Amino acid sequence: MAESKDVLQRTALYDWHVEQGGRMVPFAGWEMPVQYPTGPLVEHQTTRQAAGLFDIDHMGQMEVRGPEAEIFVNHLVTYDVTKMGLFDAHYGLLCYEDGGCVDDLFIYKLPDTQSKDSECYFLIVINASNRAKDVAWVKSHTAGFDVSVKDISDETYMMAFQGPLAPAILNRLTKGDAESVKRFTASQDVILGDVPVLLGRTGYTGEDGFELFFSAEQAVRVWEAILKAGEPEGAKAIGLAARDSLRFEACMPLYGHELSPTITPVEAGLNFALSLDRDFIGRDALLKQKLESSGRALVGLELIDKGVAREGYQVQHGGQMVGALTSGMFAPTLKNFLGMAYVPRSLSARGTELEILIRDKATRAKIVKKPFYVPAYRR
Repeated sequence: MAESKDVLQRTALYDWHVEQGGRMVPFAGWEMPVQYPTGPLVEHQTTRQAAGLFDIDHMGQMEVRGPEAEIFVNHLVTYDVTKMGLFDAHYGLLCYEDGGCVDDLFIYKLPDTQSKDSECYFLIVINASNRAKDVAWVKSHTAGFDVSVKDISDETYMMAFQGPLAPAILNRLTKGDAESVKRFTASQDVILGDVPVLLGRTGYTGEDGFELFFSAEQAVRVWEAILKAGEPEGAKAIGLAARDSLRFEACMPLYGHELSPTITPVEAGLNFALSLDRDFIGRDALLKQKLESSGRALVGLELIDKGVAREGYQVQHGGQMVGALTSGMFAPTLKNFLGMAYVPRSLSARGTELEILIRDKATRAKIVKKPFYVPAYRR
C-alpha cells in the first residue's frame, strides 16, 4: 500500500529528540523538534553565548557535476560562481524570469576528484519545503549542458554547530584543524572521530560556527560526540523556535516569509548575492527593478507602543494598509519587540513611523536599521 502524502518524514535523530523531551511538530513535511525542556529562550541564549547543535537534515542537498557544471550553475543562480575559488561557499538564489524567487540556497564549489574532465563540482543546499521543486527546476534546464544533477539529500546528513565557542569545541573533536577553516569556505580534510566530514564555516544564526555534511548512517554518533565534547562549555541541542529567533535577529531571510515567488532579491535587499553584470535566469527583471528603484523594500520595525508584532499583521500608514509583517517576535538578545515587512520604497526611510494593526488596534512602530543583531562575520 502506498504511503499517504501527509505522512511526515523523520530524521535519523527523531528517537533521540523524543527521548530528550523534544516537542515534535510538523515542519516542511518533517516531524522536527521545535524546542527541548529548557525552552527556546534558553536555547537562543545558549547559541549566542556558548554553542548550539541543530538537526537540519530536513534541508536538501544536490550535486551538479560535469565538464560544464560551472557554466550551468552560473546560468541558474544569481551569484557569479566563476568568482568563487575551490572550497568557497556563497549564498545565492534561483529566480524565475520575472525575478521572483524559486528558492534561496548555499553554494559550495568543491574539487571534483571523480572526473578527469571537471575541475570542480557544486554542492547546493536547498530548503526542505522546496526540495522536489528545486531539483525539478534545475534538471529542467540541463538541456544543452554537459552536466549531471543528483539529489543526494537522503544519503547525506546535515547538522549545524553554531556559537562563539563552537570552533574551539569542534577543533578538540576533529582530526584536521577546524578552527583554521575560514568564514564562507569549506574543508574536506576533517575527520570527526572516524567519520569523514565536509565542514562549511557557514550558518544561519548570526554566530560563528559550522555546517556539517557526512554519511547519514553516522548521524547519532556524530550528534552525541559533539554534545559530549561541548558539555563543559554548556553546548546543547537547539530546536526550530530558537533557530528562527536567531536568524530573525540577524535579519536573515526565510523562504515563505521574506522570500517567495512574488518577492525578488532586489526587494529583499540581497545585493551581495546578485551579480547583475552577467546573464542568468531572471537577471533582466532584477536589473530593471534595481535601476528603476521599483517594487517594495524590506524594512525592520521596532514597536514604539506596547504590543507583540506577528507574521501577517497589517502595516499601515495614515490608516491605509501599506504592507504586512513577514516575520515578527520578541528578540531575546535585544530584549525588544521587532518585525520585518515589505513597504513601498517611498516609506522605507529609517525613522519613518508606521502602524502595525494588532488585535484591531493601530500600534505605533518605526523603521530601524537592519540587521537588528550584527552577525559575527560582520563585526
